[in-house]
Amino acid sequence: MARDVLIAPSILSADFARLGEEVQKLDQDGADWIHIDVMDGHFVPNLTFGPPVVKAIRGMTKKIFDVHLMITPVDPMLEAFAAAGADRITVHAEAGPHLDRSLQVIRALGKKAGVAINPATPPSAIEWVLDRLDLVLVMTVNPGFGGQAFVEAMLPKISQVRGMLQGRDIALQVDGGIHPETAGRAAQAGAQVLVAGSAVFATPDYGRNIKALRTAATSLSV
Repeated sequence: MARDVLIAPSILSADFARLGEEVQKLDQDGADWIHIDVMDGHFVPNLTFGPPVVKAIRGMTKKIFDVHLMITPVDPMLEAFAAAGADRITVHAEAGPHLDRSLQVIRALGKKAGVAINPATPPSAIEWVLDRLDLVLVMTVNPGFGGQAFVEAMLPKISQVRGMLQGRDIALQVDGGIHPETAGRAAQAGAQVLVAGSAVFATPDYGRNIKALRTAATSLSV
């Protein structure tokens, strides 16, 4: 039976010169969540947004701000992103010395907590923090840049994580190389939330692009 799959456009691919307008357009064109990729030039080889930018665009939509922190050390920045307007905060398993503590802090700040696992990070990295989680993000590219090709070898990993989450209210998100040709396979493997940057912003008709992703995902999801 087909199930709904949420689409979370990544504003990493947006026009930074008019970022507020881009967020408003995503809202109007059917985005479920707004995915905000935060990179520090240290944990990953790129620099993007800080808390002031998140705060500046927060008033442009009531949609969920899904903030993905690709930074280390991550703990000192959690409070600032929570205050800036993040609804969900995802950290990488390797981004701090004590993952369990980081997740406790996120929840204590009143936010939903997530963990991202890179292509080389085993699912076992989250096994002992499942009770702290609201989301698991399986990266299907190495983090740091948009526009990369989907790593097909991650499909069994998505399925494995889906099995680990059975019976728990934890969303399974997939990020990296998502477009209509890969969205269905990711959803079939168990993804519930798809992050897409280039595929959404490829043409000015964001609504059509989001609909294409949703249709492709729903057609193969189980």
